[in-house]
Formats: sequence, C-alpha cells, structure tokens
Amino acid sequence: MIAAALRSAIVRGKLLSGQSLRQDEIAAQFAVSKIPVREALVQLQAEGLVRLIPNRGAVVSTLTPAQVDEIYTMRRALEPIALRRAIPHLRPRDYDDLAHLLTRIDHEADLSQWAELNWAFHEALYKPAAMPTLLRTLRDLHHNVVRYLVYHIDEHQLARSQGQHRDLVALCQAADIEAACALLDDHLREPATVFTLNQSAK
Repeated sequence: MIAAALRSAIVRGKLLSGQSLRQDEIAAQFAVSKIPVREALVQLQAEGLVRLIPNRGAVVSTLTPAQVDEIYTMRRALEPIALRRAIPHLRPRDYDDLAHLLTRIDHEADLSQWAELNWAFHEALYKPAAMPTLLRTLRDLHHNVVRYLVYHIDEHQLARSQGQHRDLVALCQAADIEAACALLDDHLREPATVFTLNQSAK
C-alpha cells in the first residue's frame, strides 16, 4: 500500500525528481513503523523510482536524457514481444475493456491521471500474453519514464497517441500481428524523440 501510494505520487509529479523522502514523515502519514516504509522504498528503488543514499536517506530518482532513451529502447524491444504473444488470445471482453479505457482517456484532462490510464491500456493489451514477469518489467519502465513525458507532451501529441491506440486495437482485432507490432514501435519511438528534442532545446 505504501509503495503504491508513493509510486502514484511520483508518477503524478506530486513527488519530484531529487525530492527527499523522509521515512519518519512517511511512517507518520500511514500510521506505521519505519520497517514497512523501508521495505516500500527498497521496492521502489528496484523499480528505478527511488534512490537510497547512504547517510542521506531516500530521494526520488532523476533520469538523464540518455537514461530516458535507454528505457524507450528497452520498451521498443520488449513490448512487441508481449503484443505478439497477446494478440491470438485477446477476447471480446478484452476489447470491451480496451474500448472503455480509451473512452476514459478521451475525457481525462489531468495529465498525471492520463499517464496512469495510458499504462492501464497497454497493460490490458499485453495481459493476455500470460507473461507476468515481462509485464512487471514493462510496468516499471513505464512508471519510471512517464513522469517526464507528461511535462513534454502537448494536445496534438495526445490526440495522435489516442489515434495510434485505436489503430493498434483495430490491427489486433484483424489479427495483423506484423502491422500491429510496427505501429507499436512507432508509438513508442515518438515520445522518446519529443523528450530528446525538448531537452536539446533547453
């Protein structure tokens, strides 16, 4: 519960890169001892969201442009594996769930909430692959990088992302695995490019 709450706060930008995470304050907030707080911070460190620094404590991790590029390179390699395995197992109820998530994304103005719904869409798309270890890895990569994406994406890019989501679902329904994986690669390449260009312009 503590890890989930802190993860959400980081993804939503309520806890910023480099911000200190005081164990005593977190323990008081959740009315627990420091032990479960420490366990939650160790878990978030494994996910790349937190750094535990000797003699300083925990801080929200910071990503360099090179690390963002590395994460998207990993996502582009791994997510098509999940999609390729999932497509033959997607059922009508799965497509209903995907359509519902897309509708929620359409009406979500809060970018931090959009980030969570965006992952929920991708998770629902990949879950029928029945590859839980891969899915956890993808979740961690997404959560680690999306907190930066929300500061660089604009309305045009959001609309394009949604259009790609819908095209991706249509290709899955048509069982066109190669075209779906190619579109997914384009879908993941664009936000990395947007982030890099924005960083270069600073």
